[in-house]
Amino acid sequence: MSAAATAGVKFVRGAGDARALLNPERRRLVDALASGPDSASGLARRLGETRQRLNYHLRLLENAGIVELAEERHKGSQPERVMRLVARQYVLDPAATGGSAPARPEDMGDRFSAGYLVALASRTLRELADLLDRAKKRRARVATTSINTTVRLPDPAAFQAFAADLTRAVGQVVARHHQAQGEGRWFRLVAGAYPGSRPSRISTENPHD
Repeated sequence: MSAAATAGVKFVRGAGDARALLNPERRRLVDALASGPDSASGLARRLGETRQRLNYHLRLLENAGIVELAEERHKGSQPERVMRLVARQYVLDPAATGGSAPARPEDMGDRFSAGYLVALASRTLRELADLLDRAKKRRARVATTSINTTVRLPDPAAFQAFAADLTRAVGQVVARHHQAQGEGRWFRLVAGAYPGSRPSRISTENPHD
């Protein structure tokens, strides 16, 4: 999406906000605004719709926090509201699509199951969204680090050995840096592995792909 968006990622919470984003007509508006801010009149000309109809959908997207006012242009007696996306990418909270409570990793039982990893990823998204919201209010950055790499293993037995080595290595790093007493800042560390496709660029030397 365009650089006119004010943030990199927007986490969409709540069933109402999810419906606002997933509606096909409003998705067309989001896709159209990806090229830059525009007014209902401008979007109407581009999409072949009426300005009144698009104004209605833009208000719903604005209420859901998907778009925001970029500027007001005054033409005649009626000001024209120019809207922009609030983010370049939107991530939907899995819990927003249903009425059930968010999945918790500790409720999954088997930490080697795909369900556990999904719940872990979902919790990570929710917690990061909360951190980003608070950081935005303070105009601060969130201290994070990420590792994104691939590994090719010959068979299931090799995967088990890899998982054991990974767990041991992470445990050693945590033990070396963890401050058991006194003041300090807590960080959550998440690591997971799952089958994937062959990457376009293979690098085992630099895991920060």
